[in-house]
Amino acid sequence: MIVKNDPKIINGWTFYDWANSVYNLVITSVVFPKFFLAQTSHIEGMPADTVMFFGRAFNNVEIYSYVFSVSFIVVSALVPLLSGIADYLGNKKRFMQFFCYLGALSCISMFFFDVNHLEISMLSPFFASIGFWGSLVFYNSYLPEIATPDQHDRISAKGFSLGYIGSILLLISIIVALKMYPDISGQITRWGFVAVGLWWAGFAQITYLRLPNNVYDKKPDKEKGYIYKGYRELRKVWGELSEQVQLKRFLLAYFIYNMGVQTIMLLAVVFADMEINWPVDEVTGEADKTGLIVSIILIQLVAVVGAFIMSRLSKKIGNIAVIKIAVVIWIGICVTAYFITEPTEFYGLAAAVGFVMGGIQSMSRSTYSKMLPETTDHASYFSFYDVLEKIGLIIGPFLFGYATGVFDGDMRKSVIILGSIFIFGFIALFGVKSTRPSRLDDDGVLDASQT
Repeated sequence: MIVKNDPKIINGWTFYDWANSVYNLVITSVVFPKFFLAQTSHIEGMPADTVMFFGRAFNNVEIYSYVFSVSFIVVSALVPLLSGIADYLGNKKRFMQFFCYLGALSCISMFFFDVNHLEISMLSPFFASIGFWGSLVFYNSYLPEIATPDQHDRISAKGFSLGYIGSILLLISIIVALKMYPDISGQITRWGFVAVGLWWAGFAQITYLRLPNNVYDKKPDKEKGYIYKGYRELRKVWGELSEQVQLKRFLLAYFIYNMGVQTIMLLAVVFADMEINWPVDEVTGEADKTGLIVSIILIQLVAVVGAFIMSRLSKKIGNIAVIKIAVVIWIGICVTAYFITEPTEFYGLAAAVGFVMGGIQSMSRSTYSKMLPETTDHASYFSFYDVLEKIGLIIGPFLFGYATGVFDGDMRKSVIILGSIFIFGFIALFGVKSTRPSRLDDDGVLDASQT
């Protein structure tokens, strides 16, 4: 057993957010999507925006979406079983390291991306996605083991804030390199992918040096296979979860509103690219979309502030109340997005997105951690949390894309549909018991349902 609230261990844990968040910003949000579209939009002998994949012609964005969607399906199917095995063996740090290194090496391998061998090249973002999301399950599950519940909000907010700051630093470094040197055949961008992998795996060493591997000193027996034991652990957690009414209600609400959050995070740049009237460059005659990068950096910076403000606010009004406020702001963002057309208006909207993006992610993680029953199976519990997030990542963007097609490419109406998702999430939150802010009793135990 470890001593909870050890500053050295907590700092090591939060540093993994610093290490892995560069993947989320550089690979999934900004650099790789633009690189992929540039590489696949004008292939010799093919219509514009068309690629060959296993002998069939596809739209390039279609293949991009399919690859990431399948990676989410794999994570959703694989991680719950592995988390059960990890809880049984007591070695979840090893599983976390495996997924971390899988993701980091996959990012580095993007350097060799070749549109003429697309089937092999798309394995890199596919496994990078599995590595990133797979490692987070085991990472998040450490929170209730290293800190008492009254510290979860603060620590979770610190982790997300470090992640936003670290990812901004690397993104700006890549942007500066792209401005200083001609990016022939995407070479500077390719080295950016290498930098992401090295950053991720390198800074993660601080986390691995400080986190324990077997918190509860579990000693598995030699009977039957590990897969059977992992499945048994999973069944046990599912049985416990079915008895936790408040926890199930929170997971339902989280699934709904987080579907909207993740969809906006994935598609905000696409919306801005298509729906905002960016100024025209007098030299090239094309729209100058430098403001897009500015807005992305703005979102990350404001997210740091939002995470800490909501963490502080939770001490006064409780976690569920803070999450309700955040969801209401998300509804307002969706309504506002329907009307804006100018870059200055989008900057204001980006600031609002950043504020609630950091806060709601941080609050959701810490709230779930607080609501867990006394258990030694934290990885298995967090696997359910992660699966809901992945299903939302599959359904949300699909609904957005489908609605955009129904409305003949009008993304503004699709955004209103996202607003309705947040409304349903807000309603679902009323089923979760909201009590006074978190406090510890005289024995250092969290009062029941202090969320």
